[in-house]
Amino acid sequence: MASKKPFYFLVALLLSLGIGSSIYRHVVDGIPLVPGAQTTNWTVEARVAFQANGQPIEVSLALPEDPGFEILSESAASPGYGLTVARQQQARRAVWTKREAMGQQELYFTANLVASGRSDLTESVPPQEPLAETWAEGVDTAAQALIDLAWSRSASNLSYAQQIAKMLSETEQAQNVALLLSHYKPEELMVQLLHSAKIPARVGHGLRLEDGRRRQSLVPIVEVYDNGLWHLFDPLTGTSGREENMLLWQRSSASVLDITGAANSTVTFSIIRDTRPAMATALDMMTAKGLASFSLYSLPLEEQSLIRGLMLVPIGVLVVVFLRVLVGLKTSGTFMPVLIALAFIQTTLLTGLVGFLLIVAVGLYIRGYLSNLNLLLISRISAVVIVVLGIIAGFTVLAYNLGLTEGLTITFFPMIILAWTIERMSILWEEEGPKEVAIQGGGSLLVATITYLCMVAPLVQHWVFNFLGIHLVILAGVLMMGQYTGYRLLELRRFKPLAGDD
Repeated sequence: MASKKPFYFLVALLLSLGIGSSIYRHVVDGIPLVPGAQTTNWTVEARVAFQANGQPIEVSLALPEDPGFEILSESAASPGYGLTVARQQQARRAVWTKREAMGQQELYFTANLVASGRSDLTESVPPQEPLAETWAEGVDTAAQALIDLAWSRSASNLSYAQQIAKMLSETEQAQNVALLLSHYKPEELMVQLLHSAKIPARVGHGLRLEDGRRRQSLVPIVEVYDNGLWHLFDPLTGTSGREENMLLWQRSSASVLDITGAANSTVTFSIIRDTRPAMATALDMMTAKGLASFSLYSLPLEEQSLIRGLMLVPIGVLVVVFLRVLVGLKTSGTFMPVLIALAFIQTTLLTGLVGFLLIVAVGLYIRGYLSNLNLLLISRISAVVIVVLGIIAGFTVLAYNLGLTEGLTITFFPMIILAWTIERMSILWEEEGPKEVAIQGGGSLLVATITYLCMVAPLVQHWVFNFLGIHLVILAGVLMMGQYTGYRLLELRRFKPLAGDD
C-alpha cells in the first residue's frame, strides 16, 4: 500500500501557502478582511510663510517619515516656484526655489496619510557614540551633579533617560535643574545630558493629529536609542512612549525649516480627519509601493468583472464536492449545479428557478417526441440544443410582452448544459422512472441554490478576489474530501432500523 505521507505533505503545503499569503495580504498590503471596512485618513497641510526681500529664495521643509503612517499622496501649491523633493541629511525634504521674490510669500505642502499599524522605531545600523558636550560656563557643575544622580539610579540607557526626563519635568524643580533650564530649552538640555553619558539621543518634532485644527505648531520630542530602538520622550511632561495621535514630522534632519533670502519665516499646520474605504486605502498604499501592477486591480474593468465571476467557480466546486461526497446528494451531472448557480447570479434566484423549471419541462416534452424518431445521439443532442435556444427565445419574447422584465435575464442560462441536462433526464426517465428524475433534478436544484447562496455572500466574493491564497485552501479541502470513503450523511438512515427502540 502506497504511503500517504506525500499526500498529507501536499495538503499541508497548500494550506500553509494559502493561509500565509492571505495573512501577508492583510498585514503587509493592508487588504481588509471584511468588505466595507473603513479606515481613518488624515490630511495635513503645512503652510510656510515668510517675507521676501528681492533676493533669490530657497526654502527647505522637512517632510514626514514616520513608520507609523503611510503617505498615500503628496501635493504642493507654490505658484511661481520650482519644487523638488530630495533626500538631504538622510531625510526627505521639499525644496522650493525662485530667482527673485518680494513681499509676503506663502507656500503649501499637503500630505494624505493613514496609520500603518507599526509603532516601533527600529534602527538597523546603530548610531555613532555621541561626542562629549561642552557646557556653558557656570552650569557644568550642576549638569555633572544631575548626570551622577541619574546614573546611580538607572541600570540601562533607557532607565537613565527616564530618570533625566523625570527630574526635568518635576513640578518642584531642584536648584540644579532650575539653573540648567534657565540656559537651555528642555529638549536641548535632555539631549545634552544624555550625550554626556555617551547615550545616543536627538531632538525631533511631532504633530498632534486632531480633527479640524488650524495653525498648529510642531511639538518637540526627544528620541533615545537603546537596543536597536528609538524611544520617544516628551521633554515638557517627562512621559515616555508614543502618543496614539502623534505624527513624527522631523526626526533625522537638523531642522524643520531652512530659508535663505528671506526673513520672518513661520510654518504652521492644518489637519482634517475623514474616513474612506479600507480597500481604496490599501490600493493606494500598494500603488505608492509600486506593487499595484501585480494585483488583479491593475486589469481593465471589463477583465476584472470577468475574473470576479470565474473566481467564484472554486467556491461552487467546494460546495458540490461537500454535498455529494459527505452529504450524499444526487445531481444530474457532476458540476452542472455550479453553472446553474452562476446563471442564478445573473437572473436572481427566484427568476432563475422558475426559468430553469420551465425550460427543462418543455424540453423534456419535446425530447420525448424526438425519441420516437430514432435519431443518432449527435443529431438528437443537436436538435435539443436548437430546441432549447428556441424555448429561451420564446420565453424571453413572452416575458417582454407581458412586462416581466425579470424574465429577460433567462438568456444567461448555458444552452449546452441545459441541453445535456434534458438529455440525461430523458434517458433517466426511460431507464429508472420519474422518481429518479425527481430525485436527481431536485438534488441539482438544491445544490445549485446552496451554491448560489454561498457565491453571492459579500464576504465570499471579497475573499476569493482579494485573497487569492484562499483558492489553495479550497484545493486542499477538495483533496482531503477526495480521500473520504466512509458513509454519506444521507446513507446513515439505512441503519436506523438497527438502532432499535431505546
